[in-house]
Amino acid sequence: MKISVLTVCWNSAATIRHTIDSFLAQDHGDKELVIIDGNSSDKTLSIVRSYPQDQMRVVSEPDSGMYDALNKGLSLYTGDAIGVLNSDDCFHDYTALRRVSEGLEHTDIVHGDLDFVENHLNKRVVRRWRAGPRPARGFRTGWMPAHPTFYVKRKVADTVGEFDLSLKIASDYDWMLRAVELHGFQSTAISHVLVDMMVGGASTRNLASHIGHNLEALQSRRRWLGSGSFDYALVAKPLRKVKQLFLGKARLTGR
Repeated sequence: MKISVLTVCWNSAATIRHTIDSFLAQDHGDKELVIIDGNSSDKTLSIVRSYPQDQMRVVSEPDSGMYDALNKGLSLYTGDAIGVLNSDDCFHDYTALRRVSEGLEHTDIVHGDLDFVENHLNKRVVRRWRAGPRPARGFRTGWMPAHPTFYVKRKVADTVGEFDLSLKIASDYDWMLRAVELHGFQSTAISHVLVDMMVGGASTRNLASHIGHNLEALQSRRRWLGSGSFDYALVAKPLRKVKQLFLGKARLTGR
């Protein structure tokens, strides 16, 4: 099974080596990395092009943000399955894509565990995301998989379609919700850390971004699941993040 990985970047020279190195280190051989660059003005492209290009495709042109770039990637990839790896994140170890491929042999969607790390040098874990299998009511319970661990077969991506550009920081949530909740596709949780994610992303950098993400996520649930102006997930979703932070603290203190 050929696995395509989409990486969106813009002025990512400080981190993209970690991303590419972790992709090339994967022991799953049938893979491609599709890099969609937003016309970077730093050394991002020179770093990208310093690597062998046989398993990479690179596009660099202006875009309207991350989700616009991801939509470009959806029209470019050639694999049997697809997922996203941010340009400041990396695979946790060399087995991640093999585990994804093995999981997708038996289901339509897989997702796994994720660690938020301070940086990719000290790998200090500050939060541990363990979504687990989809509960009975899915996204209505505040559950959501970690998007950088979320891989789908091509038929799923074709059915779900593009990312919604009207959502500025939760379009990945909306895309996963549509994939899991609306079309009857089967999903499986992989009980293994697949990705190390640096803290400080668009939806996690501060309180305002957390609030914004939750409100956009509610907008998605209202549109697709018929939720009201206030639903259980609006409270449960942030509480799940509190639990993840506690797990990260327990890891640091050795409890």
